[in-house]
Amino acid sequence: MTDATPPSAGRPAAPRGLSRRGLLGLAGAGIAGLGLGVAGDRTVIAATGGAGTAAGYPFYARHQAGIVTPAQDRLHFASFDLSPGTSRADLIALLRDWTVAAAAMTAGRDVGEFGAVDGPYDAPPEDTGEALGLEPAGLTITFGFGPTLFEATDGTDRFGLASQRPADLVDLPHFPGDMLEEGQGGGDLCIQACANDPQVAVHAVRNLSRIAFGKAAIRWSQLGFGRTSSTSTSQATPRNLFGFKDGTANIKAEEPAAVDEQVWVQSGDGPAWLAGGSYLVTRRIRMTIETWDRTILREQEAIIGRSKGEGAPLSGGSEFTEPDFDKAGPDDAPLIDKAAHVRLAHPSRNEGRRMLRRGYNFVDGNDELGRLDAGLFFISFQRSPEQFSAVQLSLARNDAMNEYTRHVGSALFAVPPGARDGAYIGQALFA
Repeated sequence: MTDATPPSAGRPAAPRGLSRRGLLGLAGAGIAGLGLGVAGDRTVIAATGGAGTAAGYPFYARHQAGIVTPAQDRLHFASFDLSPGTSRADLIALLRDWTVAAAAMTAGRDVGEFGAVDGPYDAPPEDTGEALGLEPAGLTITFGFGPTLFEATDGTDRFGLASQRPADLVDLPHFPGDMLEEGQGGGDLCIQACANDPQVAVHAVRNLSRIAFGKAAIRWSQLGFGRTSSTSTSQATPRNLFGFKDGTANIKAEEPAAVDEQVWVQSGDGPAWLAGGSYLVTRRIRMTIETWDRTILREQEAIIGRSKGEGAPLSGGSEFTEPDFDKAGPDDAPLIDKAAHVRLAHPSRNEGRRMLRRGYNFVDGNDELGRLDAGLFFISFQRSPEQFSAVQLSLARNDAMNEYTRHVGSALFAVPPGARDGAYIGQALFA
């Protein structure tokens, strides 16, 4: 079963219960020993997984869900640091507990044997309850491991994992023009929760964070809305906050050869535990919305290299017509400018490198000058981080869009393959 396959209708089988320490994280010492399973069934409806459906996706699969799964409309992303004193055994217990809880929530169930309302009256509920009565809304939960999980910044091998660290799993380089802000990158672990209902996505991260109490804490997080890429041919191309269609040439789930070549880590690429997984890059990109909104349409289109309405390349055709970078206008200048974003990001200009993008718009209030704190929370999955770095370096040096954007956050995670039923996420790393 792949991570793009919706489940059959009906009640999924209950996964195994949380560990005792996970139980303590959920509800406190007052109800220790209850032996949690899962409860509070919210019916899983088989559907295509497009925006607005009530579909759930199975957690147990060959690859983790939330990668080639049809991109949902809402995101809650969180990066975690493991707490001082957390042991290797604690880390394994946390991953076991997260696996149980993720399998429950993606199947439309509450966390715990008694869920949000049916437990002891004098103890905290096992589930926070804000998703009661809601469908799974296409919820997917994807886990990743950061470079510092394998070796801390001071060189300490806290969990005996340094020998299993992939050679490619290092901090991303500082690209020209980066204006990275403290606390907007890095992390030992990450969780990407995507759904078509924002409350379902937030509920997932909230409960997983609660389970982690005493073992890990959120380092930074990001809410997103309005996906900026389609990952399936069944989806229309969405628009970013500049008003342009985004991700027209994105890898689609219906391109299995491209997914295998560009997205999934293959046997022999690195440590065996990562085969079937991927690498996840995040970039928090602040857009100077107010400046862009005062830019004439002709210049906007020249910067992007596509028409704002149809999304067609300026060389002609419709949205999905391949750009002709050699085609010139009456003045003999190329119709697609040499600094246009579409030219610099195109695989033909990057030795065939492609990425699977799953970015989201964000608006996080305003800054001290009254400008919107808004932009793109860029997410991409690729077989090697080098795919992203090579393309980003080209964009950072020459992209005309740089006048209107600032890269303020950056992170890289190794995403293990999916877990089989009865196992936990990343189990092969600890074998």
